[in-house]
Amino acid sequence: MKLHKEGTVTLILEILVFSLFNYLAYTYASKYITCFTSIVTGFLFIMTLNFFRIPKREFERKEGVVYAPCDGKVVVIEEIIEQEYYKDKRIQVSIFMSPLNVHNQLYPISGAVKYTKYHPGKFLVAWHPKASTENERSTVVVENNKITVLFRQIAGALARRIVTYSTVDDKATVADEYGFIKFGSRVDLYLPIGTKINTQLEQKVTAGESIIAIY
Repeated sequence: MKLHKEGTVTLILEILVFSLFNYLAYTYASKYITCFTSIVTGFLFIMTLNFFRIPKREFERKEGVVYAPCDGKVVVIEEIIEQEYYKDKRIQVSIFMSPLNVHNQLYPISGAVKYTKYHPGKFLVAWHPKASTENERSTVVVENNKITVLFRQIAGALARRIVTYSTVDDKATVADEYGFIKFGSRVDLYLPIGTKINTQLEQKVTAGESIIAIY
């Protein structure tokens, strides 16, 4: 396991701020407050380390399947009009990530990056029906000779920063990293009508390992 590069600044700031809190508590407060401060700051630092962790995983990279782009739980499977890029009916599969999940995102298929766009927006809770269209979000479309898939990073109530590394004409390789969202969020997949869905609501999925659909 390693720590993600997006956590470097956050962890350094926490070390500085928490060290100051503990120093002030040790210098001016009672031993009970000092102990409480140490426990709280230690817990928060461990939680931050956990959030930015990147576990070591081996990926099969099978052809003809769409993998989960992130860890989390499937909260939406429905047919819907995708308004931003396709502007027609697609199958939407949404995966919610809690603050305890790993928060980097992986390409769900291999192909060429055809479209990327970042949208500033609100910070509604990630499961809100309008989160897909009103929250801060970033959209990527990857196509190969068999399928085109749109996947959208969506900030949640706790998230305040979406990072997307993809640019148009990049070569996307399934299970390679393409982005990161800080502190709670969700990812939507938009698949062609007729794609065989291989997951179900409330199912827990793992990025690059769980098969969301077969084409």
